[in-house]
Amino acid sequence: MYQLISYIKFLFKSTNQHGVHSPFVYNFVTKCLYDKLKYEGYKKLKAYRKQLLQSKRTLHITDFGAGSKKMNAQKRQVSKMVKNSSSPLNDSKLLFRIAHYFKFKNTLELGTSLGVGAQALALGHSENSITTIEGCPETYQFSKQQFKAQQLSNIIAIHSEFTTAIEQLDPIPFDCVFFDGHHNKEATLKYFNLLLSQAHNDSIFIFDDLYWSKGMTEAWREICADKRVTVSIDTFNFGFIFFRKEQPKQHFTIRL
Repeated sequence: MYQLISYIKFLFKSTNQHGVHSPFVYNFVTKCLYDKLKYEGYKKLKAYRKQLLQSKRTLHITDFGAGSKKMNAQKRQVSKMVKNSSSPLNDSKLLFRIAHYFKFKNTLELGTSLGVGAQALALGHSENSITTIEGCPETYQFSKQQFKAQQLSNIIAIHSEFTTAIEQLDPIPFDCVFFDGHHNKEATLKYFNLLLSQAHNDSIFIFDDLYWSKGMTEAWREICADKRVTVSIDTFNFGFIFFRKEQPKQHFTIRL
């Protein structure tokens, strides 16, 4: 019910590119978010999703985050996980376009899950070196096998609790950080603050499931209000954060 009410409110507040007056944001919206080209890489995204939907595998899930709203059992079928928990195909295509548009070199993903997001970010730009972290042992092993089978050599998978892994990362700047795990307020704010030191002027932080819960929405709003953030974009499913010092502080609510 919270998500439904939030979506109705979002529709009333949201706009399209015609409500955007920042050239940087206007280009991002029109040339990336609204890009209608049918990229060759989309076929691989669709094929992997189909493969997962047909999988007979069952994984023993260790949840460190907020868990799943639809799946509480510790043993979960991969096919049901991709239906209920993984990013929809359109979201995967969006991540592909973002990586393609910005030409990321270094990306960090918190929450590998079945590898759907990492695959999209890897295919979007072949020179994008992706570090993806997963806390659940069986999910980590499953996704690592999938990356190898798809010959996605630009993905490095790490099995670890997020905080430990973040503290042990090489002190390199990330062009993109995708927050896709541990969906609660305290954890999201904690990881955001831990990773700020590895952002640069042109970095983008992507947050998934802004309206998962009231706590997640509160975390998103606190992040948008942070003085170090200049541009924030709410597309309901995803939130985008930029740190460009040349930009005035602005917030946009964009329909996709």
